Amino acid sequence: MTTVRIHETSRWFGNVVAVNDVTMEIGPGVTGLLGPNGAGKSTLINLMSGFLAPSSGTVELDGRAVWGDEQVYRRLGLVPEREELYDGLTGWTFVLANARLHRLPDPAAAARRSLETVEMVDAQDRPIRTYSKGMRQRVKMASALVHDPEVLLLDEPFNGMDPRQRLHMMELLTTLGDQGRTILFSSHILEEVEQVATRIEVMVAGRHAASGDFREIRRLMTQRPHQYRIRSADDRRLAAAVMAEPCVSAVELVTGRDGTTAVVVQATDFSAFVHALPVLASTQGIRLHEVLPTDESLESVFGYLVAR
Repeated sequence: MTTVRIHETSRWFGNVVAVNDVTMEIGPGVTGLLGPNGAGKSTLINLMSGFLAPSSGTVELDGRAVWGDEQVYRRLGLVPEREELYDGLTGWTFVLANARLHRLPDPAAAARRSLETVEMVDAQDRPIRTYSKGMRQRVKMASALVHDPEVLLLDEPFNGMDPRQRLHMMELLTTLGDQGRTILFSSHILEEVEQVATRIEVMVAGRHAASGDFREIRRLMTQRPHQYRIRSADDRRLAAAVMAEPCVSAVELVTGRDGTTAVVVQATDFSAFVHALPVLASTQGIRLHEVLPTDESLESVFGYLVAR
């Protein structure tokens, strides 16, 4: 099982601390790296890919330090955020050059497979300077995949892609993760992270703020009331009954544009509320039609973490 381990790692540039005492572990599957601008995401990816040495702490791939180890580099694939490419080269020449740099036994076959994987065969003979931003992202992905790496590190890989390209990239990452590869990607588009990543890592101001499944992270935020929208056979009576529960801090009866009503509840104790609600409804003889958490989305969790 290929695992990247970061232990008590910091990186500073002069007086600026970009990554501050971070410890995390990235294993097989797809992990989303989140954080506001300037949180240290790109610096962390550069540390993991061997482009930067840690100022303190360690960054290891299966127990081997990443920095300065050529054998480790051969197991990594990187898609950087920066736009700089060799614009005079064609996509084919660019990917083929990377295959040769990795000393692959059949670099042409590897380059061909990689370009097919990212759907860039039709444009492979065009100069990179003629590529759109989305096409540049895909040819960088082809270059990162050409040596069949165990670990993929992607910094904002969806930038500039149209909806079809974005969907294809999401499906590709899911497939690669299902194959057992270790994938970490950063993105500011939370919907993509929510659909593709099986776990998240959150950076805030250079520090590691949270790790794991975002729903479990939300449930551990006991200082934040949990919000639910409930529809039942008798919303008014349900609202009155729920209001008496000790774990409930606020109740509101709302009416939609179509005239239907719902009960919006804020619960201070997630576990107590999910156990109390069905018992209360049964005791009152009220049929529950729908119970939806309204703040368990990745967007809500990320907003809470960044604002804390």
